[in-house]
Amino acid sequence: MIDQTFKALADPTRRAILAMLRDGDLPAGEIAGQFPVAWASVSHHLSVLKEAGLVLATRDGQFIRYSLNTTVVQDALQHLLEIAPRRKERRNA
Repeated sequence: MIDQTFKALADPTRRAILAMLRDGDLPAGEIAGQFPVAWASVSHHLSVLKEAGLVLATRDGQFIRYSLNTTVVQDALQHLLEIAPRRKERRNA
């Protein structure tokens, strides 16, 4: 799952979508309206984010609302912290 997460995060459009969702849930149409690309392209990005578990999709009548899945984001950050080199403490001489 972590590989899918990082693959999804590799794309700048998908990172922009995640940043938009940081402030709260949004319908797909509102997300798509922020990008100068075809709806199908934004739909694909949302699908990749959903498959990676980074976003959750909820049907709201005719609309699908997307929200940030903070659990998966936290897992990805934890993974990065685990592989980051540890800082060595300075010793007073």
